[in-house]
Amino acid sequence: MEEMMNTEPALRTVHVIRYVTPLREGGSMPAIAEADDMFMYVLKFRGAGQGTKALIAELIGGEIARRLGMKIPEIVFAMLDEGFGRTEPDEEIQDLLKASTGLNLALHYLSGSITFDANVTKVDPVLASKIVWLDCLLLNVDRTARNTNMLMWHKELWLIDHGAALFFHHSWQDWEQKAKMPFSYAKDHVLLSAATELAAVDTQLKQLLTPDIIERIVAQIPDEWLLKDAPFETTAEHRQAYATFLNTRIAHSETFVKAANDARQALI
Repeated sequence: MEEMMNTEPALRTVHVIRYVTPLREGGSMPAIAEADDMFMYVLKFRGAGQGTKALIAELIGGEIARRLGMKIPEIVFAMLDEGFGRTEPDEEIQDLLKASTGLNLALHYLSGSITFDANVTKVDPVLASKIVWLDCLLLNVDRTARNTNMLMWHKELWLIDHGAALFFHHSWQDWEQKAKMPFSYAKDHVLLSAATELAAVDTQLKQLLTPDIIERIVAQIPDEWLLKDAPFETTAEHRQAYATFLNTRIAHSETFVKAANDARQALI
């Protein structure tokens, strides 16, 4: 199973056959669901509050993390057929299912995993630095002590839920300038105090994320998720904007690395 969840080909597509239970901790109300490959997934809905933008952030963030060697549950496209969930008695869930007909996103369900607790589990400084670097790159505001979005599974640390990353794409206002800016929320990162190797991992991780790799990742964004509430005329332009943002941010990574190091020094 672990080999399956760490391979890096194009995303598979599964069909959802059974809605199991909602996960009400998140505002978007993801759910545990079973697919036609007989695996269980955490299903993220296109009809939820943040719409397809959260799915795009999830795809980009998760696949970049995988490229950097971090443990991410396998991400798949999940088809929800029209009429799915008509027998669901909860009206709120039924409305969500109706609004999510078509292509959604799902992550392999890590059965038996537990939420990461920084007070219980100490993270290696190199790994902590890589995760902080990743979240600074992605502008991920959602890896705090209150909501770590990390799981312990088989004694290893797994990253989940990047839907709150790339928050600039909700408006695309001044996005080219934002690509070169530090990440002010790094001060709240749950692993910041352990991230003592940011300068060293910066050099390593930048080499792994070439423009070709970034292009391959953003190429997987489905056309039907693009253009909504975005200032682009074509899906190709929209996709290219994501690639340009990420490549620019990687090229200027010293800016967010310095800001994160300064924030860490202020903690200790």
